[in-house]
Amino acid sequence: MRVLGVDPGLTRCGVGVVEGVAGRPLTMRGVGVVRTPADAELGLRLVAIEQGIEQWLDEHEPEFVAVERVFSQHNVRTVMGTAQASAVAMLCAARRGIPVALHTPSEVKAAVTGSGRADKAQVGAMVTRLLRLDAPPRPADAADALALAICHIWRAPAQNRLQQAVAQNRLQQAAAQNRLQQAAAQNQVQQAAAPHASKPASHHASKGRTA
Repeated sequence: MRVLGVDPGLTRCGVGVVEGVAGRPLTMRGVGVVRTPADAELGLRLVAIEQGIEQWLDEHEPEFVAVERVFSQHNVRTVMGTAQASAVAMLCAARRGIPVALHTPSEVKAAVTGSGRADKAQVGAMVTRLLRLDAPPRPADAADALALAICHIWRAPAQNRLQQAVAQNRLQQAAAQNRLQQAAAQNQVQQAAAPHASKPASHHASKGRTA
């Protein structure tokens, strides 16, 4: 499985590609940051992020894209910028038909370090260890992108099993509902036919005797 992790941001959008499967050593295929100037017009910054992510998609051809789920912060401006960059990443993936997964920061931290409250230094250290790197990726946005990819690789099997179980349960419920509807319809047909079956067939004959 090859996953492109995206740590969204307007000024620095972290990107990292990790390949492997859960339970086995993982391999980093690339890491970096898509940068945009803070004084540029918003639309141009979003275009620059789109172009940068498209280049990563072209070069690495990931099977999945993992994006950090935007959550509420005190700085509304930062949240808006993060959400806009996140939307661009999802758009680029969706346009190519690549599945997108959203993971919260606490999910990523818990998956990589074992604690949902780990700081960036701890995340960077564990990413370095898990991917057998010489040093933590810089800036931290790049390390966070790799952590997102790692998180998705490790969580995907469990998520797939859960989705399959949910889908199977829905199919079973639909089949049971269909059987109930068929039984109800058959019962209605039988009830409708019952009066006709019990009605006397000698109506014309008795009329003749009266005459």
